[in-house]
Amino acid sequence: MPGDVGRTIDAIWRMESARVVAGLVRVVHDVGYAEDLAQDALVVALEKWPRDGVPDNPGAWLTKVARNLAVDKVRREKRGREKYAVLAPELEAQRRAATPDPEAVVEDPVGDDVLRLLFVACHPVLTRDAQVALTLRMLGGLSTDEIARAFLASSATVGQRISRAKRTLSEAQVPFEVPPADELPARLAAVLEVVYLIFNEGYSASSGDRLIRDDLCGEAMRLGRVLAALLPREPEPYGLVALMEIQASRFAARTDRHGAPVLLDDQDRSRWDRTLIRHGLGALNRAVALRRPLGPYTLQAAIAACHARATTPQETDWERIVALYDALAALNPSPVVELNRAVAVSRAYGAAEGLTVLEPLRRDPRLASYHLLPSVRADLLVRLGRDAEAAAEFEAAAALAGNAHDRRALLELAAAAQERAGVPRR
Repeated sequence: MPGDVGRTIDAIWRMESARVVAGLVRVVHDVGYAEDLAQDALVVALEKWPRDGVPDNPGAWLTKVARNLAVDKVRREKRGREKYAVLAPELEAQRRAATPDPEAVVEDPVGDDVLRLLFVACHPVLTRDAQVALTLRMLGGLSTDEIARAFLASSATVGQRISRAKRTLSEAQVPFEVPPADELPARLAAVLEVVYLIFNEGYSASSGDRLIRDDLCGEAMRLGRVLAALLPREPEPYGLVALMEIQASRFAARTDRHGAPVLLDDQDRSRWDRTLIRHGLGALNRAVALRRPLGPYTLQAAIAACHARATTPQETDWERIVALYDALAALNPSPVVELNRAVAVSRAYGAAEGLTVLEPLRRDPRLASYHLLPSVRADLLVRLGRDAEAAAEFEAAAALAGNAHDRRALLELAAAAQERAGVPRR
């Protein structure tokens, strides 16, 4: 296959697969079966498009081929008569109504279908790992191998996870629908959490040699934008989009030429992506304009906006950030939020105040293996001139860090603190 055509087909699949699968689920009422049909349609495309050219409306082409394959498959199934009796009239009617031109547009409420598929992929009957894998597969168009590489798991493990997820949805007879109004807040929160989990793994990879996985961040931002567009009266999808876009705006400045992390205060802010910042601030304004109580993602986006609006570290409004963290802690209390609040307090009111806020967290078992706790404490100790203690904390943080770049940076900070304190290197 010519390289250009192969890359084009891959890009089309990532953009259109969710719409194709979602439209098929609405007809065949089975997520796994719908994905199989979509994959079969992709195989047909891989055979025909390099020879005949890419159609003007590839998504419609794939959908039509998949529906035709559905009719053919059901016909061939010896034990599929009952399913055929239910599905065939609608599918056959669609086939007869279609023009002979495979590039003709198929008019479907694809937006509603994609939204339904997103809620199905994040249904509470599935584990969080399964929700993430299925979301990336169904909505992101990623292959099993790509998902496995992203989360450093074996392809077999991810494949089994996806297969079990589809089987669970089928056996639980999960309806292909957006949750009713009384269930929407809880279910939407789970969907947003899955999307943000994908973004966070890309923003600061938990292990491996790469600090940033921009492919994962890109998929998460795309899913967030889809969700915001499909739920325009809900503020939190806009808040999440704002948070992700503002955070992603720093990618070019977050690492040096060797891939090592660069702290926020040391970043070259001229390298921040002003287009992403502008889009993020626009999404934040839309969330606030809905005049609903600010949720956790909108509050975090507001914190990120304080950094984005500051042209230098000294211009950062740390007192406002502390107030926003106070609101976030009241709404969504967690030790990580409190850790970030301690940093903000230290910047607004001094390192000693930050250390006081931090102290109770050292006894919280949920942070026992979280490398940022000793890392933050070490930074505060450095600012207080307690370099020997700081060196020990930096070393403890390095021992907990899963990412190779983080580990090297922390060990360098430990060595620098030891040198300032006159502690012999071990």
